[in-house]
Amino acid sequence: MSTQSLKPGWKMVKFGEVVKNANLVERDPETNGVERIVGLEHIDPENLHIRRWNSVADGTSFTRKFVPGQTLFGKRRAYQRKVAYAEFEGICSGDILTFEPKNRKVLLPELLPFICQSDAFFDHALDTSAGSLSPRTSWTALKDFEFPLPPLDEQKRIAEILWAADEAVEKYVYFWKALSLYAETLIAENLTSTDSGGVLGDYCPSDGIKIGPFGSLLHAKDYQSEGIPVVMPADIEGGVIQEESVARINLQKAGELQNYQLRENDILFPRRGDLTKRAIVLKHQENWLCGTGTIRVRLTEGINPRAVFWALTSASINRWLERFSVGTTMPNLNASTIKKIPFHLPEGPSAAAFLAELERVMDVSMSAKEHCSKLVDLRKNLIEQMVVEGAAHV
Repeated sequence: MSTQSLKPGWKMVKFGEVVKNANLVERDPETNGVERIVGLEHIDPENLHIRRWNSVADGTSFTRKFVPGQTLFGKRRAYQRKVAYAEFEGICSGDILTFEPKNRKVLLPELLPFICQSDAFFDHALDTSAGSLSPRTSWTALKDFEFPLPPLDEQKRIAEILWAADEAVEKYVYFWKALSLYAETLIAENLTSTDSGGVLGDYCPSDGIKIGPFGSLLHAKDYQSEGIPVVMPADIEGGVIQEESVARINLQKAGELQNYQLRENDILFPRRGDLTKRAIVLKHQENWLCGTGTIRVRLTEGINPRAVFWALTSASINRWLERFSVGTTMPNLNASTIKKIPFHLPEGPSAAAFLAELERVMDVSMSAKEHCSKLVDLRKNLIEQMVVEGAAHV
């Protein structure tokens, strides 16, 4: 951005001109009352709030101290976009830089974390990172980042808007997590409890649980750009089949594999790798094929597929699969394990009321999650417009 395009009162500055890397040292944190240790694993991408930490009482070799009001930036693997605003004091990893304004009459500490969250700052961090397996940037490189700095009164106004947007995101995240926890409780107590004695196989026909074709039936040379889609574990994401890069085969080959055809409301599992993945087959995906490395679950006619799907994607079932999957190097699932997944649908007068309540909670939870995602996008757009571009409407 040229100086000619800046709003009146704004100026281009280098990061190091207005920000310092505090780099405080604390060699005896426990004696001096510092209780918390923060590593990169405790900072969530795109989230300024630190919700997890380790205890100094458990021991640490870290000596870098941070204090409230500083901005913490993960210099290792900057593509993870880890920035946090310190709301307490603690000790942090050497892979975390601790920023604060050189002069609060020039730069407000409340605005600094949003500058560090901007695409331009992350692009600069990535461009200046070195190392192949674990690339790192450095303070020396970051201090040369240039950005437009507004006058102090506009900084205050921008910071207030961005923190309000952040608060809205946090409230919806809390609401969504509370709903998700309630849904998990309903599922664990009524559908996946091991006390009921039921298993998933009780709700499937004899051929309902089927592993996709092995390599002897489907080869790499069979795949082409057009034809019948074949769903692989890589295509299972977010509860649905991601269709953009799904593999395809011709009609003749698909005819040879008709025993692996999918129907609406079939549920797909991966055989190995990320065993938390699931997808439910939609109407337009009927007659697609269950691919290699995928397991298809087909329910008996009349069984509520949404209730089963919610149960099979629950935390309680993921824990069960982790415990009972086979293999040491990489966990694997087979048809026998899937068949034994604890599952029981409620019966009697209360069954309909329970399923209606679960459906209501899941629908509201999904709406809250979608709204939260939109708020995150809005916050990101506000950061780009207000912090980097100096939007005229601020």
